[in-house]
Amino acid sequence: MPSSALHGRSLLTIAGLSAAEIAAILDTARTQKDDPAGPHGRALAGKTVVLVFEKPSLRTRVSFEVAARRLGATSLYLSPAEVGLGTREPAKDVARVLSRYADVIVCRTFGQDILEELDRHASVPVINALSDWEHPCQTLADLLTIREHGGTAGRTLAYVGDGNNVARSLAAGAASEGMHVRLAAPAGYVLDDASLAIARERAAASGGSVRVTADPLAAVSGRGLGDADLPPADIVYTDVWTSMGQEEESRRRNEAFAGFQITTDLLAAAPAVRLMHDLPAHRGEEISDAAFESPASVIFDQAENRLHAQQAALFHIMA
Repeated sequence: MPSSALHGRSLLTIAGLSAAEIAAILDTARTQKDDPAGPHGRALAGKTVVLVFEKPSLRTRVSFEVAARRLGATSLYLSPAEVGLGTREPAKDVARVLSRYADVIVCRTFGQDILEELDRHASVPVINALSDWEHPCQTLADLLTIREHGGTAGRTLAYVGDGNNVARSLAAGAASEGMHVRLAAPAGYVLDDASLAIARERAAASGGSVRVTADPLAAVSGRGLGDADLPPADIVYTDVWTSMGQEEESRRRNEAFAGFQITTDLLAAAPAVRLMHDLPAHRGEEISDAAFESPASVIFDQAENRLHAQQAALFHIMA
């Protein structure tokens, strides 16, 4: 079995992967999805994947556990009550203990700093299953989905919503794949300058582009973004306005994002568009029920692809 450039490495951010490495994971995901019983089927036999979750999850937990088992590995889930990263026990101690038992640590946590501390002290790879800074596994699934629905290079992605962890990973990943990325958010919720710089650097190398606007209609339709009209978006993507841990900000955020809801009227500005959401969705807030259930939606293809993208990532890192 050929060695991967990712073998033994942690996956903490999309920005930490080269465009070639992203493409390699996506290619493997497609291969494994097409042939689940293929040559990779027992590639991780005898290995153990430990899931350390500070945040509850449906898709992340199930998809990682199924992915591990499809590759022949054993998976073990540890809840917040069982670990207590940084409270019950320092993260650096947890990292050193789990490194003696497991071959990889998959962590879903509130703080990127926790992931980085785990990574510094672990002697096995650490995979970011979500933090406040990035959601790289989600982006790999997103890009796999976009590839399946028309491809990535040269196509346009309009992200409408909060400049959060999902937007940060998605902008860098889509730009790496040669996409034209449009980010629509109200003032104060735009993606930070450093993350925009990373995405723009990737876009410059791939032939893509990155634009920021406060007008959702412009992002989707392509009109009003420059001197000449641009093509409408091929993909419209949204996420919750209030992420887990931000509940006290919910009222203020809902007011700030008034007018940013994805509706069927907004989707009509891009006739051949595909609609994406990383779930769970707050219907009636960032997305209307009619839009969510519309024929444009590929949301459940996207959810399925969490399994295939993460299986490919585990394969590259552990096999």
